[in-house]
Amino acid sequence: MSTDDGQNLLDPGHTPHENAQFLVFLCAIIKAIDEYADLVRVAAATPGNDHRLGANEAPPAIVSIFLGEQLTDILEQIENGGATTSKVGGVLKVGVSTLPTLPKDSTDRNRTSPFAFTGNKFEFRMVGSSSSIAIATFILNTIVAESLSEIADRLEKASDFNEEVQLLLQEIVKKHKRIIFNGNGYSEEWVKEAEKRGLPNIRSTVEAIPALIKEKNVKLMEKHGVLSKRELESRYEVLLENYIKTINIEALTMLDIAKRQILPAVVNFATKIAESINSVRATGLNVDISAQTELLAEVSSLMSEFKKNISELENAVNEASNMNSDSYSKACYYRDVVFTKMGILREIGDKLETIVDAELWPLPTYADMLFNI
Repeated sequence: MSTDDGQNLLDPGHTPHENAQFLVFLCAIIKAIDEYADLVRVAAATPGNDHRLGANEAPPAIVSIFLGEQLTDILEQIENGGATTSKVGGVLKVGVSTLPTLPKDSTDRNRTSPFAFTGNKFEFRMVGSSSSIAIATFILNTIVAESLSEIADRLEKASDFNEEVQLLLQEIVKKHKRIIFNGNGYSEEWVKEAEKRGLPNIRSTVEAIPALIKEKNVKLMEKHGVLSKRELESRYEVLLENYIKTINIEALTMLDIAKRQILPAVVNFATKIAESINSVRATGLNVDISAQTELLAEVSSLMSEFKKNISELENAVNEASNMNSDSYSKACYYRDVVFTKMGILREIGDKLETIVDAELWPLPTYADMLFNI
């Protein structure tokens, strides 16, 4: 965030507690993220991102802010009456003799945070790689603009500007410090702690999208001339429709792969095992074929379960396609029923992949993708 002449408003300088301008803008952003966490979550709401958030070095679905020890310490001092000292960041050893030691970013690196302060800027890390950042941009700009507008209105009326700044910062920290979390966002403890703090844990895209048409969010967007109520309702419907179509396409693709590629390969493998058992028996030799029979039984059991779940997913997709309900109810059905059945079918397919002969398996295995590319 910078001025028209390039001044970074989020640059804390050498002694952050003396930089009132920085602290005002920092607290404005903290206030905005806490008050409109549901809108921030919408900015990262896509079907694909539902798989990512909370795993694989991605931030969790709970919106929080990482500030690091130094800034958190300063805000705690402000809450208690004023910042007089600043924790000094450590020194980062580069490890190359030709480079000097660099001052360590006292915010350090926390990849589990969805919204992290990294020295002189905030990073919003929830948006998926395939998503446009347009929605994230206008949402963040609008909520911060609202926060700054409220702060400006108050400071412009103040008789003692400096005293009012101090009181304002103190109030914001006390009211919105719950959004600050510097720990491990992947931990189950954070989920419980976030619930205690009253922070929303919006786990899926379908849960997130309705925030667009909440009354307070509609008023916000209309106040700043960003989007009208009708435009927000339109985007609400489009996002739900996108979710429905995406999950539907993925389910149909999964069914096609399962029926036309994986199932025939499993049948072929089971047939080969059965032929092997019969061939050994035909020799008349008294040999142990328990390994083959156990393998055949395991493959046959999984194959039967796989076929059963193909039918269940197929029925669920057909049921969803024939629904005449509103977009939200339909999206909920895709999330709760179709998406869940896709996960079950995939789990059985993963088990079969570890058993079926690699030469017969029609798709690249996990081992192929991890080690042979």
